Amino acid sequence: MAAVSYYGTGRRKKSIARVRLVPGTGIITINKRDIDDFFGLDTLKLITRQPLEATQTTGKFDVISTVTGGGVTGQAGAIRLGIARALLEVDGEFRPILKSKGLLTRDPRMKERKKYGLKGARRAPQFSKR
Repeated sequence: MAAVSYYGTGRRKKSIARVRLVPGTGIITINKRDIDDFFGLDTLKLITRQPLEATQTTGKFDVISTVTGGGVTGQAGAIRLGIARALLEVDGEFRPILKSKGLLTRDPRMKERKKYGLKGARRAPQFSKR
């Protein structure tokens, strides 16, 4: 019989993360790779672990995550939101802790679209007097 697991979905920019928490020893696996292999920067590892550290469940759950799209920073943010949402399924008592640290808020910032007549979202063509 399979062990109980808790699911959470996180999104940030173009990244989508599907996160599963399984009772274990605290191993974090992203796309079948260890967190140390997946993220090179320590700040991204820190961002990913924030919900677990806030609720003091660092060594109690193994995190199995599948993440697609976007860059590494967006993926780290998506995994963070997914872990926070999965922790709510574990125990509803975590909600005030996670909410006070801003870990349950979906970051709404997205890339601004390119406008016609411009070279980018806001970049105008170079001006020349003559």
